[in-house]
Amino acid sequence: MSFLCLFLGDITQKGYEKKRAKLLAPYVPQTQGRSLLWLESGFCRAVPLKASEIPFATRDERYRSDIHTEAVQAALAKHKEQKMALPMPTKRRSTFVQSPADACTPPDTSSASEDEGSLRRQAALSAALHQSLQNAESWINRSVQGSSTSSSASSTLSHGEGKGTSGSLADVFANTRIGRSWVRTERSLRVQTGSNRSSLMDTADGVPVSSRVSTKIQQLLNTLKRPKRPPLKEFFVDDFEEIVEVPQPDPNQPKPEGRQMTPVKGEPLGVVCNWPPALEAALQRWGTTQAKCPCLTALDVTGKPVYTLTYGKLWSRSLKLAYTLLNKLGTKNEPVLKPGDRVALVYPNNDPVMFMVAFYGCLLAEVIPVPIEVPLTRKDAGGQQIGFLLGSCGIALALTTEVCLKGLPKTQNGEIVQFKGWPRLKWVVTDSKYLSKSPKDWQPNISAAGTEPAYIEYKTSKEGSVMGVTVSRVAMLAHCQALSQACNYSEGETIVNVLDFKKDAGLWHGILTNVMNKLHTISVPYSVMKTCPLSWVQRVHAHKAKVALVKCRDLHWAMMAHRDQRDVSLSSLRMLIVTDGANPWSVSSCDAFLSLFQSHGLKPEAICPCATSPEAMTVAIRRPGVPGAPLPGRAILSMNGLSFGVIRVNTEDKNSALTVQDVGHVMPGGMMCIVKPDGPPQLCKTDEIGEICVSSRAGGMMYYGLAGVTKNTFEVIPVNSSGSPVGEVPFVRSGLLGFVGPPGFSSSLCFRESNQVTR
Repeated sequence: MSFLCLFLGDITQKGYEKKRAKLLAPYVPQTQGRSLLWLESGFCRAVPLKASEIPFATRDERYRSDIHTEAVQAALAKHKEQKMALPMPTKRRSTFVQSPADACTPPDTSSASEDEGSLRRQAALSAALHQSLQNAESWINRSVQGSSTSSSASSTLSHGEGKGTSGSLADVFANTRIGRSWVRTERSLRVQTGSNRSSLMDTADGVPVSSRVSTKIQQLLNTLKRPKRPPLKEFFVDDFEEIVEVPQPDPNQPKPEGRQMTPVKGEPLGVVCNWPPALEAALQRWGTTQAKCPCLTALDVTGKPVYTLTYGKLWSRSLKLAYTLLNKLGTKNEPVLKPGDRVALVYPNNDPVMFMVAFYGCLLAEVIPVPIEVPLTRKDAGGQQIGFLLGSCGIALALTTEVCLKGLPKTQNGEIVQFKGWPRLKWVVTDSKYLSKSPKDWQPNISAAGTEPAYIEYKTSKEGSVMGVTVSRVAMLAHCQALSQACNYSEGETIVNVLDFKKDAGLWHGILTNVMNKLHTISVPYSVMKTCPLSWVQRVHAHKAKVALVKCRDLHWAMMAHRDQRDVSLSSLRMLIVTDGANPWSVSSCDAFLSLFQSHGLKPEAICPCATSPEAMTVAIRRPGVPGAPLPGRAILSMNGLSFGVIRVNTEDKNSALTVQDVGHVMPGGMMCIVKPDGPPQLCKTDEIGEICVSSRAGGMMYYGLAGVTKNTFEVIPVNSSGSPVGEVPFVRSGLLGFVGPPGFSSSLCFRESNQVTR
């Protein structure tokens, strides 16, 4: 029975097609090649079809009589009730998803025949279709412009013509079945209207925006459509609003009123009959004639003497090391080192004896030592800067001790790791058992000090870079002579050194000047100061030391630990050299230490602040005073004037005052001037703060491997206010700011470090 129904339905359909073709024949030429599309956005569009797709030419599924007209009208009514909720602009629908009308289509349950009234309605439908397609393109544009607040297809236009067209189309769709095969869509739902594309609203796919779409979502869509990067031309347009205005000087700020200063000369460097022609000659003299005299004493972790190096041992071990470096590291035809090469000295801070032997061994071999810190980790940031210094100096050999070598980080194979930023080094142990004894007929080349480099001292700049200050042999000797005269050193005196013996004042006094004057140095390592801060005071008391080299921190630590031991005496000290006396706040440390230890024999005139610089070496030092003489004066300066680089005596309350102490006179044989820190080296006025420049034989000669920076630092020619050079003698920038005190101020020099001045 089911098969029979299907067969009869097919025969009836064939008869129906003949009737339909006869009735609709007048409309075939006008509609041939066009088909009507119903889009989800709520309007129609004409799409060209192929010849095989012409409607009425073949059997068309749209006119099957399996859907009642009432069902179509019910579906359209339901569609209107839903107000045709439009899809969100950002949501993309597949072209194969059926329309909302398809979802409302009931199942095929109608009969297999059509009455004559239905045929008339089909003819009216075709006529209305032909009329509506004539202005399809304009109708689409108008419908888009007026559909942003519409909820149904019948109200997409806002003008009279559009309204009539919309009504006719509503009648068409009210009497027309909506089938799945009737709608032919493209792969995309974008509406393309040719030259009228600009009439579409600014939405995701040209789909009109429904009133239900919030303003925030629309703003988000507009934001996403903007380009992510600005146009290229905007990168080259200056934003004048962001340019920082140059601050104008305060008209009320204090200005210098004094006269232009003139270079200040120090006392003449006296000629002493027994001064050696070179520092190596002094070592040879004391090592052969005063072999048993103590030269250097090292302390253990508890602060007790553990080993004393005599001048005889220092001479013999240095001689063995010099011979080994020149003759035993390579072959006779291809030596590893030759005079003039640079080597690194890697020794810990608690082993001054081995460092001193290595330093003088390099001097005897005419090899340039470069003392550095011991690398602790493979990726140490400070070690990377040291590695840059080693690479610029062309260093390929490092001297160290056996204990230090075992403590260096190593790989799984037991080899020393390659430190980050370091060149590849060959490590040489300088312990006595690894050195070769020199033949009796071999002697080092000891000549008068010349301009050739003696050693390189590293310096860390404000930016964190490490530079090597090269010191010549004649400068090293002249500096030892100037220190000997300024400090009035005599043979056999004992000094206590709490500073780092590898650089700065710890090296100059405790390693170099002591050999020249046959002094006995007691080196107090920094590790000992951590466990026993009063150890250096105990060493002064036990050895009756005449000189002590300390910093302000050592004074503070000794005061904190004073209660632990009170039976100490500092009456033997004639000089307590405070090496960071350039710090303007060091005056409080000196006063507090004096008030506490004056009852233990410390004399007020024994406190001697000094100022040092790696480039200019010792800039100034206060001479030991005469007992009973008045103490050097102090200046109470205005902080407001100092902030503008001007010296003014403070007349306000104590909160705006700064008390500074002098750091002594200019070094013997030197000359000093104050220049403006910025711009050309113009001489400052007498009441103006500037950078201190020193001209002396006892100073650095260059930054190794940095010719440009060397010229701006070591070859400065001061000029007057008109720009004319003042003399032809070059000066060296010290990196310190200060001023020369008046005659009533003992012609002294007050300092501030250059990175502490506020401009």
